[in-house]
Amino acid sequence: MKLIIINGPNLNLLGIREKSIYGNENFESYFSKLKSAYSAIELTYYQSNVEGELINKIQETGFTYSGIVLNAGGYTHTSVAISDTIAAITTPVIEVHISNIYAREKFRQKSLIAPKCKGSISGFGLDSYRLAIESFLIK
Repeated sequence: MKLIIINGPNLNLLGIREKSIYGNENFESYFSKLKSAYSAIELTYYQSNVEGELINKIQETGFTYSGIVLNAGGYTHTSVAISDTIAAITTPVIEVHISNIYAREKFRQKSLIAPKCKGSISGFGLDSYRLAIESFLIK
């Protein structure tokens, strides 16, 4: 099985930014734990703050990977282009969010990508990524 985690804008600042919302751990440290826990899976990671680069990576992996775990960050609520890209590929996508977007500001409560995704996981901290990986293991 070949999975990729794709993180969008500002997620490179995990462990530094808004710790009360996003926690103290940086993503690289958490990703190392995921790779150890799921050593039988080919697990890769990509992060960009640039919408077009995210689209390129989704297109690049969206026909050959077993699954994509996507935290589009703020683009979740604004990007028709990312939504269209998810619709165009054959690889299933699980939308993840560290915080519970439905308990936050009104503008964060609408996901433009959710209707194109296999499912959404929100509000479980970094564990949202693990739950998304587990969803790909369910037969």
